[in-house]
Amino acid sequence: MDHLCKRCLTREMADKEEIFQNLRDYIENLDVDIKASEEIYEARLARCKECDMLLQGMCRSCGCYVELRAAIAGNICPKNHW
Repeated sequence: MDHLCKRCLTREMADKEEIFQNLRDYIENLDVDIKASEEIYEARLARCKECDMLLQGMCRSCGCYVELRAAIAGNICPKNHW
């Protein structure tokens, strides 16, 4: 990645890959005090993949990127699936 855009909206970023790399980097660098364990994270994502509300990585119920929501231990699913 050539630059880190700290104040860009996703629609202003160069391409989709940059957006998704920024999300992956953010998840990877979450503080361990708030990050869900790998086991919980993967279980949450598996449940999201079964949900009809998932569309292109986003939850149609709340609008979040499910990978980001699932990565934070204190978060819950808006449909109470996890």
